[in-house]
Amino acid sequence: MRNTTYGLALALMLGWLLWIGKPVLLPVLAAGIAVYVLSTAAASMESVPVLGRLPGWMRRTLILIAFAVAVVMLFVLVINNLAQVVAALPRYEANLDALVTRGAGLMGIEDEPTWENLRRATIDRIDAGSWVTPALLSLQDFGTTLFLVVLYASFLMAERGMMARKVVMAMGGEEAGARALSLLARVNERIGGYLFVKTVVNVILGALSYAIMLVLGIEFALFWSVLIAFLNYIPYIGSIIGVIFPVLLSLAQFGTLWMSGVVMIALTTAQMVVGGWLEPRMMGRAFNLSPFVVLLALAFWSTLWGLAGALLAVPMTASLVLVLAEIRATRPLAVLLSASGRV
Repeated sequence: MRNTTYGLALALMLGWLLWIGKPVLLPVLAAGIAVYVLSTAAASMESVPVLGRLPGWMRRTLILIAFAVAVVMLFVLVINNLAQVVAALPRYEANLDALVTRGAGLMGIEDEPTWENLRRATIDRIDAGSWVTPALLSLQDFGTTLFLVVLYASFLMAERGMMARKVVMAMGGEEAGARALSLLARVNERIGGYLFVKTVVNVILGALSYAIMLVLGIEFALFWSVLIAFLNYIPYIGSIIGVIFPVLLSLAQFGTLWMSGVVMIALTTAQMVVGGWLEPRMMGRAFNLSPFVVLLALAFWSTLWGLAGALLAVPMTASLVLVLAEIRATRPLAVLLSASGRV
C-alpha cells in the first residue's frame, strides 16, 4: 500500500512538472526528435555520389542549415497565409451566406420570419475577423518555440561527436563504455530510422495532397499540405483533421457542396494510399505500438501540451518502447506496450 501511494504521488508530481515545464521541455524534446531525423538524414547522404565524400561534420552542418531554412520558411508561410486569409474572409463569408440561403430556399423557409430571426441569431453574429487577433498573438510564442528548437538542435548536433568519449568516461572504463555505446548505437539506429521514415512518409503525403489541391484550385494549398504532413504524426485522428480543414475551406471558397465532396474524396484517397499501403511497407517493424497505448499517449500528452503534445506523443512513445526493448531488464515492459509482442 505504501509503495502504491508513493508511486501515485510520484506520477502526480511528474505530471505537474511536465505541465509547468512546458515552455522549457517542449522545445528540448522537439529538438531531440529533430536531431534523430537530421542525424539519420546526414548518414543517408553517404550514398549520394558527391555529398558522400564530405566528412561527417560537414554533412551534419549542411543538414542543420537546411533544417533552419525550412523552419524559417515554415514561419513565413504561416504569417503570409494568415494575412491572405484575413483579406479573403469577406468573400468566404459571402459564399457561406449564399450557400445557407440557397439551402433555406430549397426547404422553403427563406421568406419566413423565423429564418430571418435564426439568421440574425446565428450567422450574423459570427465575426470571423475576431478569430485573427488570437492567432496573431500566438505567432510570437510559435516563433519563439521554433527558434529554440533550431538552437537546441544545433548544440545537440555539435555535441554528438563528443558523446562517445563522454560515455566511456561516465561508465568508468573501456569495457563498460563499449557495452553502453553498443546499446546506444542500437537504440539510436532504430529511433532514428523510425523518425526518418515517418518524416519521409509525411513529406510524400504532403506533396501528394498539395498536387491534388493545386489541381482542384484550392487556395493556400501549400499551407494545407504542410499542415496535413504535420498532422500525420498523430495516428488515427490526425489524418481526419488534416482532411477536414481543406474541405471546409473549399466549402467557403466555392460555396458548393459537390466541390467539397470532391476535395474530401480526393484527399481521403491520398490518405488511404499513403497510410494503408506505403507507410506499412516503409515502416516495417519500427512502429509497433499497441493501439490502446497510442490512444493513451495521445490523451496524456495532448492534455498536457495541447496540439504540440499530440504531435510529439507517438514519436516519444515509440522511442521509449525502442529504448525499453534494447535493455534486458525493461524488455518485458516493451513487449506489453507493443502491438504484436515482438520488439
